[in-house]
Amino acid sequence: MSLGLPVADAVIWGVITFSLLVVLHEGGHFLAARAFGVKVHEFMIGLPGPAIRFRGRKTTFGVTAVPLGGYVRIAGMEPGPEDPLLARALGAAVTSERVDARSLASAIAVEETHAARLLVTLQDYAALEAAPDDKVSYLPVARLEAGESADELLARLRSETYRGKKTWQRVTILSMGVVVNLVTAVLVFTAVLSVFGYFELSLKLDSVVPGSGAEAAGLEAGDEIVAVEDERVRTFQDLVMRVGGWEPGGIVTVEFVRDGRPMQAEVTLGEGDQGQPLLGVQPSLVKREFGLGGAFVESLRFVGLVFRAIAGFFNPETFRASLQGASSVVGASVIVAEAARTGPIDYAWIVALLSLSLGALNLVPIPPLDGGKIAVEAVERVIGHPLRREVSFGLSIAGAMLLFSLIGYLVYADVLRLANG
Repeated sequence: MSLGLPVADAVIWGVITFSLLVVLHEGGHFLAARAFGVKVHEFMIGLPGPAIRFRGRKTTFGVTAVPLGGYVRIAGMEPGPEDPLLARALGAAVTSERVDARSLASAIAVEETHAARLLVTLQDYAALEAAPDDKVSYLPVARLEAGESADELLARLRSETYRGKKTWQRVTILSMGVVVNLVTAVLVFTAVLSVFGYFELSLKLDSVVPGSGAEAAGLEAGDEIVAVEDERVRTFQDLVMRVGGWEPGGIVTVEFVRDGRPMQAEVTLGEGDQGQPLLGVQPSLVKREFGLGGAFVESLRFVGLVFRAIAGFFNPETFRASLQGASSVVGASVIVAEAARTGPIDYAWIVALLSLSLGALNLVPIPPLDGGKIAVEAVERVIGHPLRREVSFGLSIAGAMLLFSLIGYLVYADVLRLANG
């Protein structure tokens, strides 16, 4: 990987592309939430912060000062069990002209900090809205209907929140971002493959690196590799992943076919610039063409390959190879910019691949990813009650630390690769 284009191009195309992908992902959550009648407070393009906003009938839309990515804010997604004093606080708040933490604390006999948390939840449930003339007061939006109790009003408001929906509906809301990413990728792959096909790296060797272990073992151009250590490989990526589980200097048995004859050789692995093991071969390119049905099937195969690549991070034998083959947002931005410069087809292909990768990554069962939230929903369904707020936050913090550690390493590795050309 090298930075053979202006840094500004990589930054601009990276921001555009990742914002597009995140908006598609968040759009899936938004559409599913609205389909189930859940209130969505905001749908914003960019990171949280100052923004240009406009109010829709039920949702505020806008663009923030840092237009990288995006987010939706769905009512009722606060972790932990619902506060048992919420109905009492609701009754006191909606019967007041204006309420703040101090007045609510006095009305229901709780600590002011507790009252402040209750007010935040009531605002999230659309019972209150922030007063426009100060930063501490709220104005009631919801009203008690004739003969309605505070508990009944709370149940009515809760029915329009994430918390108030059935488990399968909540799981659908959580998973629809991934679904949109996957569908987008499959549609783009199918369209491109049916029209243009693609060149793929094959297991038939174009050349053998001079001085490599493969050359010393007698491999030649034209040989077709079929297995490594008795494990069959079907694609060149399979070969890379299989070899990546070894140490440089290790000896592996490679099975190959030459002129129709099965053969094998003992290959001593070399070492790459990043310390990765190398077989010392260069694959040939093969053109593949598809009809519409074949293109769709091949698109599904790509989906499987990406899921396998993500799963490689959780397999000790393939973790290092997965790490070496992965890119951070830095490396991906360079690739995106190069693809955009090459042409719209290459750019569409990379966008589809990134959309697929984003969707697959979000299914990993680690909070705060969507897959982690789905796993929490499953656990809560089994135990019959929400996890305590402290437990939910603890899981999210631990997951975030793990993810940011991985992201930080990938960024560091990408910067090194770019710096070294």
